Order: sequence, then C-alpha cells, then structure tokens
Amino acid sequence: MFRRRIPVLLTAALLAAGLVGCSASPPARPAAPSPTPAASAPGATPQASRIPAGTAPTQAFAVGVRELRLNRGGDRPLPVTLWYPARGTAGGAAQRDATVAAGRFPVVAFSHGLDGRPTDYRALTTRWAAAGFVVAAPMFPHTGKGTDGSVLDVLNQPADVSYVLDKVLALDAKAGDPLRGRLATDRVAAAGHSAGGVTTIGLFTTGRDERLRAGVVLAGTGLGVGTAFAGAAAPQLFVHGRADEVVDYAAGKAVYDAVPWPKAMLSLTRGDHGRALLGDDTALRVVSDTTIEFLRWTLYGDAAARDRLPASAARGDIATLDDRL
Repeated sequence: MFRRRIPVLLTAALLAAGLVGCSASPPARPAAPSPTPAASAPGATPQASRIPAGTAPTQAFAVGVRELRLNRGGDRPLPVTLWYPARGTAGGAAQRDATVAAGRFPVVAFSHGLDGRPTDYRALTTRWAAAGFVVAAPMFPHTGKGTDGSVLDVLNQPADVSYVLDKVLALDAKAGDPLRGRLATDRVAAAGHSAGGVTTIGLFTTGRDERLRAGVVLAGTGLGVGTAFAGAAAPQLFVHGRADEVVDYAAGKAVYDAVPWPKAMLSLTRGDHGRALLGDDTALRVVSDTTIEFLRWTLYGDAAARDRLPASAARGDIATLDDRL
C-alpha cells in the first residue's frame, strides 16, 4: 500500500531534521471512562462520519493487555501491543491477558514516535481502551527503541500499519482467540505521535487505507508523505503544542489546513513535543478527553460526544480548539 519511490537523499535529510528526538516517554497512568455502536473524495463536499448513529459506552472498563508477534514480508518484525476493554473493576493498571469485556469494540491503530515503543504511550492508550476501544500499537523495526534508527524507514510504516490491521481485524473471526466476536471491524481509526503522526498522515495520503474512518495526529507533519489526502472523507483531529521544539507548530498546522474533510485542531498553548503533551497531568487529561470524545463520535456514531468535544478541549484553559467538524 506504500509502493512509490522517494527522492532518497532529500527526503532523508528532511525527515532527520524534522523528527530526530521525537519520542515521548510519558508516565504510566491508566484510567478513564458496554458498547452500543450504533465521505467523499477530495474536492467534493466533505461529509461527516459514515458510521450509523449510536451510543458510545459511558462507563469505564477495566483494561487488558496482550502481545502479538507479527512479521511483514519476513524481514519486518512488528511486535504489537494490544490494549482492550476487559472485565473487572475499572481504574487499575492494565492486566495481562485479562478476559475481554462483552461487546464489539472499534479498533484504533497507534504508531509511536522515533526511538519510541508502544508502552511509552500507555498513559493515553489505556484511557482509550478504558473508554471502549481496542488499541493496536506496533513497534516498528527501524524506528523503535533499540533499533538502527533509520529515519527514512518512517516512509514504510503506513504499509506496516495496514498489515497490522489485516492481522488484528482477522482475530474477530479466528476460532479460539479471545477477541473473536469482539471487534467492530468496520469501525477503525489510525493515530500516532511525531514520526507516528507522519505514519498516520501517510495512511490518508500516499498509503491510503480505505478501512480508516478517522485519524488522530499528535505532533505530526507531512514530511515525506505529503498532504494529498485521498479517498472517502475521514474526519481528522490534530493535536499540537505551540512550543513544540521538534516538529514546529506551523508545520503541523500546514498539514491540518490541507485536510479537505471534517477536522479539528487542539492547540496546547504551552505544549512541547511530548513531555507536556502526554506527561503533564492537566494536559494529558485534556488530550485524552478530547481524543476520546472524537473517537466516540467517529467510531461509535455518538453525536452527543461530538457536542461535548469543545468542552473537553477547553478544560483547564490550557488549549484552544479550531473546530471544523
């Protein structure tokens, strides 16, 4: 799905300049809020989510976690961390291999930043799982923690994410798998931070995956993947710190401005590239609450969540929301 050739030297230089040091390492802090899940090409009039009207879960779930060992093409190992709604008491740490909660849950593919790993983001991803989403987060073979750090390989990652989605969504029909019958396979979104934000943008541009109904881009840029958003309309939420020291705020805003579909941008007034964005308690709450309401609307078809989104963004008076949803 990501087959085109790139002018290697120029793209590598741009990516290296824009993305080195992009990983966030937020503290682990699980918590957050049974499901009833109830677009057009660029240039056409954008339409809201195609998901039928429904109601997202309002109570918080306990969170389970498990690992998948995947490999694309035999030479791209992709260990995947899965966080999911689980049975039990909400509010504690994610429990390994906990029993999956009853219901069918939308899926969010999450992409980490350069020199990162999925668990760096568990403060956010566990909140999404507690709110009723299955989060599938691969560790990429050349940009993950402890790898060779090949920045140019970010351009291969949209295809990695599509492959991961192939395998994860197939679990819904796999006999004996704990997620059998638990995945809403037609309700899928992509999200990512920094280099993972580039990956996410790529899934809606050069590597368009038509299964995706929505995107969440945290401190991302269009370097290497462009802004030619393609395919059916998929609402986008951009989150960016105005004090981002790695990916300039203006670079993220330029990509946001190019999105032809329903969109919103959460701008954290004092937010940096990752520490304040995902590590500061107040900022984390605003980011998690706003992204959860966005995902409830786009993947559960919950119009009330869409209406609550501005209030979530305004909490604490630390961010502004450009709302074009």
